[in-house]
Amino acid sequence: MLDRITGTLQFQGEALALRAQRQQVLASNIANADTPNYQARDFDFGQALQRAVSDPGVSHGARVDSSKGFLPIGASQSSSHPSMLWRTPQQPSIDRNTVDLDRERASFADNSLRYEATLRFINGNVRNVLSAIRGD
Repeated sequence: MLDRITGTLQFQGEALALRAQRQQVLASNIANADTPNYQARDFDFGQALQRAVSDPGVSHGARVDSSKGFLPIGASQSSSHPSMLWRTPQQPSIDRNTVDLDRERASFADNSLRYEATLRFINGNVRNVLSAIRGD
């Protein structure tokens, strides 16, 4: 029973850490929206979480899913640092900046909501465990 609780909390902890990291990447993209030649970056959250949960601490190569509009930046990164991808622009700009503010803001808001949901799930699990320990 304790293994299930620990496993669930570890999974949610990994998800929370990756959500926070993605939030930083998206915020960086938004902050550089007016920077000439800035190339927007992101990472595939699902793939990064799968790698973090399956083989923590093991270095993984970047897999590319070009249908999602990304190109690989680095060849291999550890699970705590997901493989960063360049965002391919849907509409080129004159200054070669690939940040699409509408897309970045939507991704930022979506990631924020998912971060909050993950945090609430963790808090709920901890509250339930404490309640069980106390015998409530």
